[in-house]
Amino acid sequence: MGISAFSHYIFGGISGYYPPSPSGELSPFTIPQASPNIWLLLILPAAGGLIAGIIIYTFAPEAEGHGTDAVIDAYNNKRGFIRKRVPVIKAITSVITIGSGGSAGREGPIAQIGAGFGSALASFMKLSDRDRRIMVICGMAAGIGSIFRAPLGGSLFAIE
Repeated sequence: MGISAFSHYIFGGISGYYPPSPSGELSPFTIPQASPNIWLLLILPAAGGLIAGIIIYTFAPEAEGHGTDAVIDAYNNKRGFIRKRVPVIKAITSVITIGSGGSAGREGPIAQIGAGFGSALASFMKLSDRDRRIMVICGMAAGIGSIFRAPLGGSLFAIE
């Protein structure tokens, strides 16, 4: 919902461009505007990428790139530990990147966000390293299953 709101504000509110959507998937954020500034469509993805890059390199450098690689690295090399700020920063920068029209998918960010929350919950509950790794996998499966609306697919993805 946040990505949709941000995207419609950026594209519709600022540049006046409303991307076509499939019938039946109307957005509640569409507000018609009289004069579109189409030239802003060239600037918005670059500005979104710049803002997201500054946030990532300032607050959580390990949140850069494709999220699944970072989760696999944390699982294998860091005993499943992911800093608590990583899922929050990844969520914010993913909304900015995808919402401003940047080329990013949904799989990587949500895998890292879910795994990060699983790791944070394991730290809060003071679980063992083995249980922390299980929580990381469960968080990743929950994220993938929810974003694609396929819970069994998320669990199979995480097992892989």
